[in-house]
Amino acid sequence: MTQPDAPSPAAAPPDAAGRVVVDPVETQREHVPTPFWTLVVGSVGVVYGDIGTSPLYAFREALGPARADGVLLEEEVLGTTSLILWALVLIVTIKYVVILLRMDNNGEGGILSLMALARKALGGSTLVFVLGLLGASLFYGDAVITPAISVLSAVEGIKLITPAFEHYVLPITIVIIVALFLVQSRGTSKVAAFFGPIMVVWFLALGLAAVPHIAANPGVFAAFNPWYAVHYLLGHGTGALVALGAVFLAVTGAEALFADLGHFGRRPIQVAWLGLVGPCLILNYLGQTALVLAKPDTADPFYQLVPEWGLIPMVILATLATVTASQAVITGAFSLSRQAIQLGLLPRLEIRHTSESHSGQIFLPQVNLLLLLGVVVLAVLFRSSSALASAYGIAVTGTMLLTASMAYVVLWKVWKLSPIAAAAAIMPFIVIEFLFLLSNLLKVFEGGYVPLVLAAGLIIVMWTWVRGVGILVRKTRKTDVPLVELVAMLEKSPPHHVRGTAIFLTSDPEIAPAALLHNLKHNKVLHEKNVILTVQTVDTPRSEEADRSRIEPIGPHFSKIVMKFGYMETPNIPRALAQLRKQGFKFDIMSTSFFLSRRSIRPAAHSGMPLWQDRIFITLAKNANDATDFFQIPTGRVVEVGTQVTV
Repeated sequence: MTQPDAPSPAAAPPDAAGRVVVDPVETQREHVPTPFWTLVVGSVGVVYGDIGTSPLYAFREALGPARADGVLLEEEVLGTTSLILWALVLIVTIKYVVILLRMDNNGEGGILSLMALARKALGGSTLVFVLGLLGASLFYGDAVITPAISVLSAVEGIKLITPAFEHYVLPITIVIIVALFLVQSRGTSKVAAFFGPIMVVWFLALGLAAVPHIAANPGVFAAFNPWYAVHYLLGHGTGALVALGAVFLAVTGAEALFADLGHFGRRPIQVAWLGLVGPCLILNYLGQTALVLAKPDTADPFYQLVPEWGLIPMVILATLATVTASQAVITGAFSLSRQAIQLGLLPRLEIRHTSESHSGQIFLPQVNLLLLLGVVVLAVLFRSSSALASAYGIAVTGTMLLTASMAYVVLWKVWKLSPIAAAAAIMPFIVIEFLFLLSNLLKVFEGGYVPLVLAAGLIIVMWTWVRGVGILVRKTRKTDVPLVELVAMLEKSPPHHVRGTAIFLTSDPEIAPAALLHNLKHNKVLHEKNVILTVQTVDTPRSEEADRSRIEPIGPHFSKIVMKFGYMETPNIPRALAQLRKQGFKFDIMSTSFFLSRRSIRPAAHSGMPLWQDRIFITLAKNANDATDFFQIPTGRVVEVGTQVTV
């Protein structure tokens, strides 16, 4: 639940004059229809950027264990390719494109959306909540690592032009990363419009570059035989497990595909994968296989697919593609952050809508800045894509495994399959992803600790926020006055009444708001019309229009209003109040004052949390976005009453 008089959940930015700009995107409004093929091309540009750049490094890294003994056998090469191809078929095509994209929560995807769906089906399971929290934290790790490894792997291609360029790889990478994060404020739609066509060209180039090599050795199609994959796994012991960790690099980006569902919709994403992205990726991996079989000492099979004259254009195209790859997880991180804010897992952060036709296209400046800093630090520390490859897999495999676990609950409870049928459908993916996770855990000390440290930090932040808000609520309960009792007292001995409407925001409609009590205590007046307003966040991405607001009179001068918003919506209180005119509520913004309680938080001597956690909570609360902005209330109509609270 949103708690307006305590630090709590997101917002429209104020303009230069300090007034809140009414957001042009309203979830209540019908979306302007976007042509289907525009959405398909846009999804190629944003959703598939991450997985589309995996050929740059996935096959090269996956061959590493087979090369360890200095002898590269044909069955080892085909076995590696077979593992990659079947990972693409089973995990990306069947699990994500066919099954998970149908598990949308009112059009929205991602692990938190799936968590909300599973929790609702189980009646509020704490275990599912914790799993969702862990999965979300790991996804942020992916969002930091992906831009660093993707851009580094592309820019490293300039070393093949001339070794003299080697010293420029890191500086060029950092410049590109900074530029990428600077353009995020322009919005997903503008980025998609620019990068969509480029990514279409990229995927066509992936396929075309491979065709001559496949034509020279059509025997590479034998890699579709799963026997090669199984034989490789069973015959190479620990080396096969290490190879699996690298093979998994070929399917990173599938989770971002699910998280970005709300940006483009299910059908465009499915058509893009089946019609272009999937076939071109498969062709490229087969082409790299044919090249390595012909020239086993090939150091960089991706760039050596193209003739010498095509190297520079391919490096440029790969760099543009990797920028787009980063876009997929960045937009996924924005969507996930808004969901976390609305579910009360994070404090309010500024949220800007960047599209008039798609409410899911948003920009979070604070998240963008933190991601930028994290990506630059990783690029500087690891310096190469090969070094970062070890850090990459754990974040993605962990998130995928947790997603599969929650998908089981949805299959069983929401889709009404029997527990055995649900297990039969989802267990193969859990087994495969568990093997991938196991293989990636072998790399913990080589860099795999990075996503684990990031996830642990985020879990501590979210846990601290939830715990701190809970302690605040419990402490304020001790001094609470039931609203019904206060109204009865005021009717018996009424204070002086002034004209106009006063709206008091509170998290609990049964308790008199602190701002109301302070107004009576210090100003000794009461407006002729008083509204106790509570804003609730529901477990669906958007609330039903008919259930948006409920008004209940509780006396001649008092009314209670409960407003419900979905966790993908940014509440706009003035607009919602204006819509209550249909229920007989007269609302004039110019004769209305909004009373909010602003709490100054201090650490208590005997706190419910350790001192270090107190300090984290207080820092988060101080940096939370203003409730006035969050609820899109014009600043000139707000009265804030300050109180001090210890936590």
